[in-house]
Amino acid sequence: MSNMVEVFKTDVSNCDDAEKLIGQILLNFPDYKVNFDLEDCDLILRVQSFNGSIIPESIISILKQDGFYAEILEDDFQPIPEIFLRA
Repeated sequence: MSNMVEVFKTDVSNCDDAEKLIGQILLNFPDYKVNFDLEDCDLILRVQSFNGSIIPESIISILKQDGFYAEILEDDFQPIPEIFLRA
């Protein structure tokens, strides 16, 4: 069983819309764990699956049907410089 997380940048800015969209996502994907972080500057939608993959296009489509924008937020992973890894 794999644990997968996908993070989306959205334009969903209020709790009512977020709750409605979470309901629609869960209706289509009941095994997902879904939440919004509306305090983040990117108005983050986080989707987690514990038993399979996440289909980003489907999530984006669900938001788009309600007039909202979403895109995958790419990892900006920056490796920790070696100097900081030494004890």
